[in-house]
Parts: sequence; structure tokens; C-alpha cells
Amino acid sequence: MNAQPGYLLVAEDIPDILNLMDATLKFKGYRVVTARNGQEALEAIQKEHPLIVITDILMPKLDGFSLVHQLRINPETRSIPVIFLSATYVAPEDKAFALTIGATRFIEKPIDLNNFMLTIEELLKQDVQASPEPLDEFEFYDGYRKRLKIKLNQKVSQIARIERLLETVAEEEKQSFTDSLLLAVNERDEIRKLLNQIQEQIEPNSDSNPQ
Repeated sequence: MNAQPGYLLVAEDIPDILNLMDATLKFKGYRVVTARNGQEALEAIQKEHPLIVITDILMPKLDGFSLVHQLRINPETRSIPVIFLSATYVAPEDKAFALTIGATRFIEKPIDLNNFMLTIEELLKQDVQASPEPLDEFEFYDGYRKRLKIKLNQKVSQIARIERLLETVAEEEKQSFTDSLLLAVNERDEIRKLLNQIQEQIEPNSDSNPQ
């Protein structure tokens, strides 16, 4: 059992995944604090700094990219290791951006629990690592906006493809496709919200930082 003081923070908006990670980590003896979005995670971190932050990327209110950016621009939280989890942001460019803004590790969903636990153990054994200098606000939001636009286009194409398939699949398969369609639509809408929020952040800086 783990006897190391401190806690692990898990931020995830999908209840089943959050409960799985919470139960797995507690079974291994870790103290765990959970959050349903990045804003809840940030509030927990402000109360007590965790040993590691484990966070999904696509979340409401404050997503994983923005959460890491907030941690890295604050000298008091800059060195906290962050493990990104994602089923959406898995392209090489997504992973490169994640590392650029200060993510420590990147694990694709569905999560391999053995690999996940080995990553936790590895990071806990490491000495505190110096984090790279955080991106300035414009660089962060401009890079993030580009990633979101690509994901939005992909989600729109995915939704159109599922809608076409729904017209042809057998009746017993329709529920599965309908569930996939609902998930894709929700993710598309969340990405659109994030894009609107980022546009508001980036516009005041656009005159002094031409693209």
C-alpha cells in the first residue's frame, strides 16, 4: 500500500471513468480528490497542492488545456506533474501542443490501467522536474484555437457520417449508433463553446500580436 503523504487529483467529467480511476487509485492506497471539471480541480489545488494532477482534456467550464496553462503560469503550481487523458486529442499535433504547454505525460483513452498505474508510480519516484517556461497568453490561446478548429471539423464530419449510417444499419444496431451520435454532438457543442471563449480572450491581443 502507498504510504506517501499528499494526494492525487483526478479531473474527469464522465462519471464512469472518474469513478473507475477513483476506486483504482484508492484500492492502491492513494488519497484521491476528484473534480468534474477544470474549475473544480483548480479550486482543490488552491486549497492543497496535489502530488499529481490527472485530467481529461475536453471538459466543461475549464478544460484540461486551460487548467494546465493556469498551473504553469503560477510559480507555486508550475512544478506539479500533470497526466493528460484524452480520447479526442490524440493526434501527434495534439500531443505536441500538450507537451508545449506543460503536460508531463499523455495517456490515450480507453485507459490501460496497468500502464496508468506504472505512470503514477514513475512520476511519484521522480525528483521535482523543472517545467518549461509557460507560453504567454496569446501563444497559448492562438495554438489552442488552432487545435479546437481542427477538432470541430472532425466532429462535424463524424456526426455527418453517423447520421448517414443510421439510415442503413439494422434496427438492433441503431441504439449504439444513436448513443455515439449523441456523444459526438455533445462534444461538438462543447468545442464550439470553448472556441467562443477563446476568441474573446484572443481578440484584445490581436492588434499587438498579428497572426
